[in-house]
Amino acid sequence: MRDTPAASDPMKLGFLLIDGYALMSTSAAVEPLRAANLLASKTLYDLRFLSPAHSCAMSSVGSYFKTEPIAEAGTDFDLVFVVAGGEPLSFRDSTVTRYLKTLDARRVSLGGISGGAAILALAGLMENRRFTLHWQHIDALRDLSDRLLIERRLFVIDRDRYTCAGGVAPLDMMHAMVSAKHGARFARSISDWFIHTEIRPAEDPQRAGIGAQYNVQHPALLAAIELMNSHIADPLSLGQLGILSGIGVRQLERLSLQHLGQPLMRFYREMRLQKADELVQQSALALVDVGLAIGCANASHFSRLFKGHFGITPKQRRARPRPTNGG
Repeated sequence: MRDTPAASDPMKLGFLLIDGYALMSTSAAVEPLRAANLLASKTLYDLRFLSPAHSCAMSSVGSYFKTEPIAEAGTDFDLVFVVAGGEPLSFRDSTVTRYLKTLDARRVSLGGISGGAAILALAGLMENRRFTLHWQHIDALRDLSDRLLIERRLFVIDRDRYTCAGGVAPLDMMHAMVSAKHGARFARSISDWFIHTEIRPAEDPQRAGIGAQYNVQHPALLAAIELMNSHIADPLSLGQLGILSGIGVRQLERLSLQHLGQPLMRFYREMRLQKADELVQQSALALVDVGLAIGCANASHFSRLFKGHFGITPKQRRARPRPTNGG
């Protein structure tokens, strides 16, 4: 038998939806709160949907929420979440920035879902606050500022900031929020309602481990992949990888062919170029700096490697519109 929350004023929540937001992460945030109202037989959470300037906000799959333009929404909220997918680091809207700063000045708590925290950070609203966002945007945001306190967690609640990685991570964050306000038993009843029986703690990783990502179990090859992943800007030689992995070079190459389907150094080069492609599209770093970030000594070397792998130059990649993505 679940506990019924004691009577209190509803918590007023706003969801500021930036066009291209992911429907899954939005639903994972909203549905637990709707269920809380349903199971409590009263309004515990008063939900409103906002957009920068229109009466609807379009998701990444073409569906939409009816919304209130922020110019008409006012500031009578306890907490406002910014929900963004796509390319949040390229989002620029002075009206949104002013609105968020006004909310902050009026002591409204702020949150980010998926790429939403990037928009808050670009507005200068995440200083001295721990936070997280979708893994796809973390490195690019770190490249803009080394002072941001970004963590690779499912969600982070730091005083008046509530952020999560997107995808289904909002389910876990909302569980924590409901537990803190209405008790663990009631929060569990909501999770059970959605057959979300394994609540994940905030510190759980956003991505599968290296072994799961590449379907590799051999400890020496796993060690080599971990080393490559942590030495993108300062690439290790095959000999160094063998020594540090505790295995001979010939055996390491054999394992790479067997489990990765290609020579180890080709795999390494592709890993570095994938990181470059992410930085080219997700960050404002100068292209020469992107090259340095993956261990290329000069711009021409980087451009030649990039074009050889992707068929276009880094400059052409940056100029090409990117499909909407994100959690």
